Amino acid sequence: MKYLVLIPDGMADEPIAALDNKTPMQKAVKPVMDGLAQKALVGTVSNVPEGMVPESDTANLAILSYDPKIYSKGRSPLEAVSMGIEMQPDETAYRCNVVTLSDEGEAYEDKIILDHSADEITTAEADELIKALQAHFGNDERHFYTGVSYRHCLIRKNGDDKYQFMRPHDILGRRIGEYLPREDNGGAEFYQMMKESFEILNHHPVNEARRARGLKPANSAWFWSPGKKPQLPSFSDKWNLSGAVISAVDLIKGIGLCAGMRSIDVEGATGNVHTNYKGKADAAIEAFREGIELVYVHVEGPDECGHRAEVDNKVISIERIDAEILAPVLSYLEECGEPFKVMVLPDHPTPTRLRTHTISPVPFFIYDSEAVLPGVDTFTEETAAAKNNYLANGYRLMEIMTAN
Repeated sequence: MKYLVLIPDGMADEPIAALDNKTPMQKAVKPVMDGLAQKALVGTVSNVPEGMVPESDTANLAILSYDPKIYSKGRSPLEAVSMGIEMQPDETAYRCNVVTLSDEGEAYEDKIILDHSADEITTAEADELIKALQAHFGNDERHFYTGVSYRHCLIRKNGDDKYQFMRPHDILGRRIGEYLPREDNGGAEFYQMMKESFEILNHHPVNEARRARGLKPANSAWFWSPGKKPQLPSFSDKWNLSGAVISAVDLIKGIGLCAGMRSIDVEGATGNVHTNYKGKADAAIEAFREGIELVYVHVEGPDECGHRAEVDNKVISIERIDAEILAPVLSYLEECGEPFKVMVLPDHPTPTRLRTHTISPVPFFIYDSEAVLPGVDTFTEETAAAKNNYLANGYRLMEIMTAN
């Protein structure tokens, strides 16, 4: 038996006026998803437990069968694992976004956060900015590491892993003053670094070149999501299956590596709508050919489009996932001559109206090549909810998928 898990990150949404009051899932032409869902187990699932933050680390841990209430320790240490950082027990990892703040001569506290991704800055450009931060702030206790695009890492010796930072994608378009780390409750170091980072980065040659090309500058650091070194039980031991993850983002790679799964890199995988869809499909097929039994393909594009309020691009990303990833992998599985299962679901909703994640249940389907079930005509939020098949704990999905 082969298992494909496909995660169009943040695909679920709300009806949008610009789409004739349809959701991107309803608007998208996705015949492969719809065709499988017509013969599959269909329902809705909560991947983020009540009271927890609807972040991708929590949701993807759940889908991979790890109860977030037990195993969710923050996304940054998972990303650090993917970067090859050997964290020590006394170290804390922090996500370090390079973001775009307004630049009208106002005080730092009065600036507006315009973009949590700085126009999805390239990794090569961001690397120069992270090196500048390391040169200024780095010492025996602090070290900055370059990740992918706008997503980077600070490792702090004896750092506080419980400090409650604000997530930058939750406050787009707002004045940052009330969301900055507070000097009076342990956040003084991070407040000062963020404030000084604007002076370091705003007129850095990388950002001046970006302005000249009509792109937003990555003119400030933003710290959030601290955590200690993660530990997960082996996925293979839990399910007696070999597994691999394919993703452009360090978070998903880190989860896979911590679970003892193989992490497969795809050249040209970007984490946005303009990614290497074909490369991800080819990598999944090759993994199956090499004997991997479960392949977990994560595609960040719909989520980034939701954060950026790019309605049309969100539809396009769903269509391309269907045509360029699911279609060829399904064709391969059908030609193999052995049973297989396919599970498709977003990890969490990312409504374009809100430009951030929500905790609402998401639609899912599990297709079994050996069992035709009464599914739904089209795979959408509405049709999945109408099945009245609600799973309260996403960490049970793998149990259902792998059941005989």
